[in-house]
Amino acid sequence: MCWAGGESGRGRRRTPRWGRNTRAPARAIPPVLVKCLVWDLDNTLWRGTLSEDETIDPFPTIREVVAGLDARGILQSVCSRNDHDPAWARLQALGMTEWFVVPEIGWGRKSDGVRRIAERLGFATSTIAFIDDQPAERAEVAHHLPDVRCYRAEDAATLLDRPEFSPTSVTVDARRRRTMYRAGVRRTDEQARFTGSHDDFLRSLEMVMHIGRATEDELSRVEELTLRTSQMNATGVHYPDTALRALVDDACHEVLVTTLTDRFGPHGAVGVLLLRKHPRAWHLKLLATSCRVVAFGAGTIILNWLADQAARARVHLLADFRATDRNRMMEIAYRFAGFDERPCACRGAAGEPGSDDGDVQVLHLVAERRPRSETVRLIAPDLVVTADGPG
Repeated sequence: MCWAGGESGRGRRRTPRWGRNTRAPARAIPPVLVKCLVWDLDNTLWRGTLSEDETIDPFPTIREVVAGLDARGILQSVCSRNDHDPAWARLQALGMTEWFVVPEIGWGRKSDGVRRIAERLGFATSTIAFIDDQPAERAEVAHHLPDVRCYRAEDAATLLDRPEFSPTSVTVDARRRRTMYRAGVRRTDEQARFTGSHDDFLRSLEMVMHIGRATEDELSRVEELTLRTSQMNATGVHYPDTALRALVDDACHEVLVTTLTDRFGPHGAVGVLLLRKHPRAWHLKLLATSCRVVAFGAGTIILNWLADQAARARVHLLADFRATDRNRMMEIAYRFAGFDERPCACRGAAGEPGSDDGDVQVLHLVAERRPRSETVRLIAPDLVVTADGPG
């Protein structure tokens, strides 16, 4: 699907004609939010062609648009047909380089450059947008990357008003997302130079993981994580703010947020758990972790901690899982942690014999004590409550 300012009709839905016996249309599904906008330079970000005028300036509204998208937590990059050094030097002279991550400036195909940007950021191409003044360049990207949304250069001034560039809330993590991704690039470069084992590299990062009960201020971060995460989301369910607040106030539920820091800086909120506690079993309704911490084993660390807590409480664990074409790694994390489909009396005792949604499996684990991670220092609450109190 290529959205190109109205010039492409592919992927559009026809407007239905509603007769007397038809049902009212379903509520419109909000568009997938753009995570990264990739800018062309010549006659898109700035007026003119750099090879013909080394002093060219951005179009009048471009700085406002770039700054506005950045403030909303939308990353931005560059994919331009230019010699890299003079193009980057001009962006530096304009004071704009800090806004752009993992740029692709050169003479190859733009679809290849956009694909590399998505891969380096760990984003699905459906969350990438591309803006260019040339119809041929947009068509080339659309052909090779049909999920990338394409926009004409003259559409730049309208981007801040479009729903796909308008998250419902802007969290602390969103406002510093560019800084966090720049730290991620430095982290990746450090790993490429590291000569020891993978575990030795992880230990060298001096990582600290915090798991804590969600506060009022953190609920928007939880909602954002359930909305933006697809690769490491066990069910794909999006929990809106109102539903999260109801669960926080319910004594039978735990809403837990995971954050991670290391010597390069904060990763921000990287995980969310929604847990329903029954006397004989705890039901993990949702586990979602950021794809950018997959290599650090965040999902495994969280599941091991939860299994250890359940073992101490002498309860089994149940976990909802809906298989998709993107969350295979989450399924592997569950299986590696020991979850399976075996029948158990705890399912009925927990009032969870199955799901109303036939696509959702309810996995099962007989919890046993687990050792803590050797590569991450974990700070987490005690979920075990006895007659004498916690623990």
